[in-house]
Amino acid sequence: MIRDIINRLNSELPATVKLVAVSKFHPFESIEEAYKAGQRVFAESRPQELLAKVKRLEEIRQERGAPDYMSDIEWHFIGHLQTNKLKMVLPYVSLVQSVDSVRLLEAINSWGAANSKVIDVLLEPHVAAEETKQGFDPDEIACVLRDDAEGKYGFIRFKGIMGMATFTDDESVIREDFRRLRAVLDNVRQEFPKIAEDFSEFSIGMSDDYRTAIEYGSTMIRIGSMIFGERSY
Repeated sequence: MIRDIINRLNSELPATVKLVAVSKFHPFESIEEAYKAGQRVFAESRPQELLAKVKRLEEIRQERGAPDYMSDIEWHFIGHLQTNKLKMVLPYVSLVQSVDSVRLLEAINSWGAANSKVIDVLLEPHVAAEETKQGFDPDEIACVLRDDAEGKYGFIRFKGIMGMATFTDDESVIREDFRRLRAVLDNVRQEFPKIAEDFSEFSIGMSDDYRTAIEYGSTMIRIGSMIFGERSY
C-alpha cells in the first residue's frame, strides 16, 4: 500500500517537486517500508520522536551489521521547535522547515556556532486565518534577511519559505493563502538578489491540497496521511 502510493505520487509530481514523507506519529516500520519503495526524505514534528527514530535506525544498523543501511535518509523537521530541544534535532536533520521566530533563529545560530555546523532553514510566514499557527509576519522576514546581510546569522543558511494554508474546505481561501506565501518568496528574491539563487525552496502543500500547491510553484510537498494512513499513536 505504502509502496503503491509513493509510486503514484512520484509518477504524478513534476521533476521540480520533492516528496517529503511526513512520518510523525507512525512507527519506524512504516519508514522502512517507504524507504524500500524508494522514499528518501522524511519529516518529523516532535524532537523526542525524531530522536527515537534516529536511535532505532542506529540499533538496526548494529543488529544487522550493516552500517550503510538507510544511510541516505534525509530528515526534515517541520514542527514548532522549542529552543531547549535543539540538541535533539539539529545534529540529525538536513533542513529545519519551520523556523517561526527571531528567538528561534538566534538560538539555532548560537547552537551552530558552538557546534561548528551551518544549519539550513526555511522561514515560516503566518498567512493562515487560524491564530494558533506560528510564524513571522511577512514584513518581518525582510528584517531578518537584512540582519543576515550584516552578518548576524553566520551559522544559518536561508533556503526559502515554508507555509501552511488555512484549514478549510474552501479552495478559494487556500489559493489566496498560497498566493500570499508565493508573494513572500518572490519579494525576498527580488529584494535580496545576492541570496536569490539559494533562497529557492517553497514548501507548501499537504495531502489535501498538494495539487493546488504545485500550481503556485511548490518545490516540496509534505505528505503524511495519504502515504501512511491515520496516525498510529
